[in-house]
Order: sequence, then structure tokens, then C-alpha cells
Amino acid sequence: MQGIDREQIDAFIDQALHEDVRDGDHTSLATIPADKRDKAKLLVKDVGVIAGVDLAKMIFEKVDPTYEFQEFISDGSIIKPKDVAFFVTCNSRALLQAERLVLNTMQRMSGIATLSYRFRVEVEGYPVKILDTRKTTPLIRFLEKWAVKIGGCENYRYGLYDWIMIKDNHIDASGGIQEAILSANQYLKDKNMDLGITVEVRNLVELAKVLEVGGVTRIMLDNFELPILVEAVDTIGDRFETEASGGVTLKSVRAIAKTGVNYISSGALTHSAGSLDLSLKVVK
Repeated sequence: MQGIDREQIDAFIDQALHEDVRDGDHTSLATIPADKRDKAKLLVKDVGVIAGVDLAKMIFEKVDPTYEFQEFISDGSIIKPKDVAFFVTCNSRALLQAERLVLNTMQRMSGIATLSYRFRVEVEGYPVKILDTRKTTPLIRFLEKWAVKIGGCENYRYGLYDWIMIKDNHIDASGGIQEAILSANQYLKDKNMDLGITVEVRNLVELAKVLEVGGVTRIMLDNFELPILVEAVDTIGDRFETEASGGVTLKSVRAIAKTGVNYISSGALTHSAGSLDLSLKVVK
């Protein structure tokens, strides 16, 4: 997946374990023999889409390279209460060090994957892609965007560095929408960079100005009422990609898809997703 590599994941796991363990899991050190090994199961207690199984493997490998993993349910699968996603066998102290990190990440990722799946199902039958946004939790954006993909939606720009998105504040600060577009194109030319350009428009007047100057990849139609959105999409036609954004919910996304827009972006995929209930239990 774009933006994610093993080095980044390893660094995250190291930092997360350090946050929790520091100079030792003193409860486990005090109560469990150093050479003890145990088998545990990941028990599902909720309905949804599971995500983070592959990450769990990496976490267990980090704490105990001799771990053994039996996977029964893979990332992206529909789950229900009493399902067992996997068994893991490893050093008992290592197991308990990893337990909370595995659960915290998998529950969060599974919540996002579940909501993303529900959004995707809502627009079935329409040639539209649902996109996430930068409304993510700092430092774990890569996990949340990974979960969006597992749930069946798409990642938009990964950060400020890989796509130009001219929004209302840029427009107001630069002197106007056409000025902002021209400046962005000149910047890319001067820097010899090849980045997509999205421009946000708030009304049909701004849309007309964009169509007059061109020079963009995609036009984001922000908070348009449905009849106006239909008119805007028809006006743009095939000249530029179209994107609808602003307050998109599960209740509204299908009606938006019916307008013929190419993309729908929704911060709800990440900022409004809950967590799925999972537990990691030692098999007695």
C-alpha cells in the first residue's frame, strides 16, 4: 500500500512497545517463568470487517521471533461474535507485552475497515470511488489509511507532500481562485514536479472561473446541494475529474453517487469510526 513499508511499521511497533513497557512488564516478570510458553486466541466479540491481522503477526514477531501463528480469518473478512481470527503461540511474557498493542491497533483498524465497507456497499452499482481524507490520528495515519483500503475504499493524498489541493483558505490567501491555480502550475513547473491538482469550489461562480482557466486535475465540489451538484457535474463533463465533499455520511452518500460524480471524499471514514470489540485470551 502507498506510503507504508516494513521500516515504518517496525518503527511504530518499537515506539508503541516502548510507550507501554519501558524498563519492563513488571507484573509478568514477577509472576511468569521466563521460559513459559502459551497459546492464545484472538476472539471476535462484534460484527464487522476485521483489519490488522497482518500487523498482529509483525508485532508478535517483534516480541518473540520464535512465535507460531495459525490464521483462520484474514484482513478484509466479515466477522461475527465467537469467531476466532487466529491462534498465536509464543513466550508468555512476550505475549502479554504484545497483547494490548495488538488489540488497540486491531480494534481501531477493524472499526475503520467496517465503516469503509459500509460506505462501499452503499454506492454499489455506481462507478464512483470513496476516498478518505487527512482527518486522521497523528502518527498513526498509515494504520488508519491501511484500514480504509482493507474495508474497500480508497486513499486520497497521503499528506501535504504528494498532491496539491487548493482549498478555500488557499484561495482567499492567494487573491482568488484563478490566481491560486496559475501559481500552483508555475510552482510545479519551476520545481519540475508532477503532482495532481485539486481545486475546491464553493459555488457555480467559482466553478465557472476554474473552467475558464483550467490547469487542474480534479474539481472538488464542496457542500453542494444535490440539484446544484448535478448541474455542476453535468457542466464539467469529461473535462476534469469531479469530487463531492463536505458532510458526507452513510445516509447521504448513495444520493451523491447518483449525481455521476467520479469521487466522494469523506473524513467520516476515519474520524467517525468506532472500534470493534476483540479480545486476546490464553487458551487454558
